[in-house]
Amino acid sequence: MQIGAVFPQIEIGSDPETIRAWALGVEELGFRHILAYDHVLGAGIDTRPGWHGAYTSDNPFHEIFVLFGYFAAVTRAVELVTGVVILPQRQTALVAKQAAAVDVLSGGRLRLGVGVGWNQVEYDGLNENFHNRGARSEEQIALMRALWAEPTITFQGRWHHIDNAGINPLPTRRAIPVWIGGSSEATLKRVARIGDGWFPQRQPDDEARGMLERLRGYAREAGRSSDAIGIEARLSVAQVPEERWPAYAAAWRELGATHLTVNTMSAGCKSVADHLALLRRAKAALSAEF
Repeated sequence: MQIGAVFPQIEIGSDPETIRAWALGVEELGFRHILAYDHVLGAGIDTRPGWHGAYTSDNPFHEIFVLFGYFAAVTRAVELVTGVVILPQRQTALVAKQAAAVDVLSGGRLRLGVGVGWNQVEYDGLNENFHNRGARSEEQIALMRALWAEPTITFQGRWHHIDNAGINPLPTRRAIPVWIGGSSEATLKRVARIGDGWFPQRQPDDEARGMLERLRGYAREAGRSSDAIGIEARLSVAQVPEERWPAYAAAWRELGATHLTVNTMSAGCKSVADHLALLRRAKAALSAEF
């Protein structure tokens, strides 16, 4: 498995030198990729007493493509992974353009993870439809791939219409890997048909095994080899005792995971040094994977 690190969005602050130190530290430790979460708007909970979402307006989020442009400049080899961009709340051609720019400026190091999200507050604020987001995301992926492949395209979809236009510059490979996050059955089917990889959001347990078996079955039905679909799991160190980290990684490898990302948020870190120290411990525990 390839081992990466989650950018600690809500715990790192806004100092660019601090962010640079974290990214360089991750690369120097030998982690293969950096994964960052995406949110544009945080809900104010003073008017939402029943709020149950994971994040609020109190949680800082650096805009993911701007952040990755910065990482492209300060790092040299580490892969940059969005985990995930909430695609249907964004304009598709603009995402294609931003992703291509990051890919070009990083020397072809972008892996674009996308998902449909859960926060209707963001969709409303960005003037996008929350209720058809799954279906729209499939057309969005098709449009992005078309825009990345050719200098100009004509595209007539249900929600998107482009008449002989294109983005410039194009990605270095004329393509960018598109991985999909989510846990619904519709997501599994979407990954099987059109995804380059999947981000499962759970432990390596019997339910995960069943989901992976169904994903592989859906891939066969779609005429695809399941070997063509990567699997990226996540180890949140705050939720798994340290002595279990090697077994956790081994369990995901046994299930067929190709990637694993270490998340150090919510583990009591007070500084970048704390996050990097925890990543260093994770590297030692997972040394068989490096």
